[in-house]
Amino acid sequence: MTLASKIIDFNRRLTIDKRIPKDIDVLNPYQSPGTFALVENFYSKYYNDDVARTLILGINPGRYGGGITGIPFTDPIKLEKICGIKNSLPKKAELSADFIYHVINDYGGPEKFYHHFYISSVSPLGFTKNGKNLNYYDIKELKECLKTFIVDSLQRQLAFGLNTKVCYCLGEGENFKFLRDLNTSWRFFETIVPLAHPRFIMQYRRKKVDDYTAAFLKKLNGIELNKS
Repeated sequence: MTLASKIIDFNRRLTIDKRIPKDIDVLNPYQSPGTFALVENFYSKYYNDDVARTLILGINPGRYGGGITGIPFTDPIKLEKICGIKNSLPKKAELSADFIYHVINDYGGPEKFYHHFYISSVSPLGFTKNGKNLNYYDIKELKECLKTFIVDSLQRQLAFGLNTKVCYCLGEGENFKFLRDLNTSWRFFETIVPLAHPRFIMQYRRKKVDDYTAAFLKKLNGIELNKS
C-alpha cells in the first residue's frame, strides 16, 4: 500500500465512539462523499509513494479549514488555487491556512513540502460549540473522553511508517503540554519540537509573519529525512 492509500483509509474510518459532552458537535468532513473525493485527490497527488514523512501536529481541525476540506490547515481556496484541486466548497479563507501555506510556499511549494511532511492534528476530528470552533482541551470533560481516541489515532498514523525521531507540535501552550504528557507515557516520538500556532501568529503577531515563517523553516529544515 502507498502512504496515500493508508492515509485515505485512516480518514475513512475516523470516528469517535465515546459520548461527547452535551452541546458539542463533531466536525467530520469525511462523512461527506463529495468532500471525501477531494481528500482522495489530495493524498493521491502528494503521497502516492512509500517515503516516510515527518509529522506536524496541530490542535484539531477548524470549521473553515480542515473541518470542511478534510485536509489539515487547508481551506477551500488554498486547495483549489495552490494545490490545483477544484472544489465547490464555500471559498472562505482560514487564518491558520494562510500562514501554513505561506510557510509551504517559502519551503518550495506543496510538492516539495508534502514530500517531506505529513500534517495532522492531536485530535484529527474538530469540534464546535454554539457554532464556534472549540479546541479539544478547552473543556476538561471533552479532553478526558478523547484520550483513547487521540492515542489510537496517533498509533494508527505512526503505523503508516512515519518518522518517529521528531514531531513538530503547532501550539506552544496547552497543545504541546498535552502531547508532551502523552508522549511521556506512550513514547511516540524521541523529540517533540513546539512551534507557535498559526492562528496565534495571524491574530496577534501578523506584523511578524515573515519572522515566524523564517523560524518555522529553520526548525523544519533542521531534521529532514528521506530527502530525494
